[in-house]
Amino acid sequence: MNIFLPLYIDPGTGSMLFSILIGAAATLFFLGKAAILKLKLLFSAKKNGVASTDTNYKQYAIYNEGLQYWNVFKPVCDEFEKRQIELTYYTSAQNDPCFEQNYKFVKPEFIGEGNMAFVKLNMLSAGVVLMTTPGLQVYQLKRSKKVKHYAHVLHAASDATMYRLFGIDYFDSVLLSGDYQKKDIIILEKQRDIKSKELVTVGCPYLDTLNDKIQSIQKEENHNFTVLVSPSWGKSSLLTKYGEKLLDPLVKTGWNIIIRPHPQSKKSEPEILKRLEEMYKNCTNVSWDYERDNIYSMKKSDIMISDFSGIIYDYTFLCDKPVIYVNANLDLRPYDAYDIDGGKNIWQFKTLKEIGIELDDSNFENIESIIKNATDSADLAEKRKKAKQEAWMHQSEAGKNIVEFMIQKATQQGE
Repeated sequence: MNIFLPLYIDPGTGSMLFSILIGAAATLFFLGKAAILKLKLLFSAKKNGVASTDTNYKQYAIYNEGLQYWNVFKPVCDEFEKRQIELTYYTSAQNDPCFEQNYKFVKPEFIGEGNMAFVKLNMLSAGVVLMTTPGLQVYQLKRSKKVKHYAHVLHAASDATMYRLFGIDYFDSVLLSGDYQKKDIIILEKQRDIKSKELVTVGCPYLDTLNDKIQSIQKEENHNFTVLVSPSWGKSSLLTKYGEKLLDPLVKTGWNIIIRPHPQSKKSEPEILKRLEEMYKNCTNVSWDYERDNIYSMKKSDIMISDFSGIIYDYTFLCDKPVIYVNANLDLRPYDAYDIDGGKNIWQFKTLKEIGIELDDSNFENIESIIKNATDSADLAEKRKKAKQEAWMHQSEAGKNIVEFMIQKATQQGE
């Protein structure tokens, strides 16, 4: 007697297998397409008696992995357009704002997400490729043999070593927002015995973009004192670790409270947000901000409460307002910074202690008086100014500096 035993595959394994199959299918599709193009070029070259050329070659290319990084690339795209130099802009966001810009020289192209995008990028033919995506040659994203130069641009004014392990190791160059970021990159290169990268301080295009936007927002009439709660995400973040323990005493103050969760929270921990939203749904002084840009909430608020999120520096540099931080300790073991003295001396944590006011969870009940006493002293203002000068060099010039660097690389390549 034949006995049929059904094969069970758990959801996690099934999801992984499905991802592998999709990646394999995408790989075969693009490999087949590339093979056909090569055959066409070969036969065309033989027919005409001339050497074949790579018709897919792009002198300048950008890859944007997600909608949130448009603010990084906008000044670069604007500069290419201004100089009337053609730029290919690959994106994994179907609704990327680049499509709405009516550029003539910047050519946006949606290439899919995840494995689909990586297959395209892994076979790219280009002179200079610019991206914010870390992990080149570490995970699925590989160096194409037909790309002459890979440049990584930092998407925030913080430490260059705050990526997951080996985040920027295999780029040819790293474009920095401040000179202080060079030191740790060089230390890691020597420790790991890897090729030295070209380190160039160009400024912070992301902050340049946000600064232009925030300056255009009009001040609120009849303004009420407003506290912005803007944490990171994960098990050590503010909302996950403390939740209502922090929010309850804040709400009781009667001040306007804006809660802006990290974009990743909505994907990775939606149940936490749903529970807290339900808890405060009848509180008229509480609002939730899920807008793409954080500048409107930053402009409205008088003070920010955060944890180890990099938004603290956006707020400090763009708004020049006081910040309170809770639980700024982060497990650095998965990050490049940990390989340098355990991450004890990274710039952003040392600077946070200078420009911010620390709040211990044992003092949450006294948060109203702590905020009232968080006066903006001349000393704090001077320290914020110093940090801004260190981390955001060449203000309003990042787009121009990046394009000039890319042109310089192409010139060195003989193009």
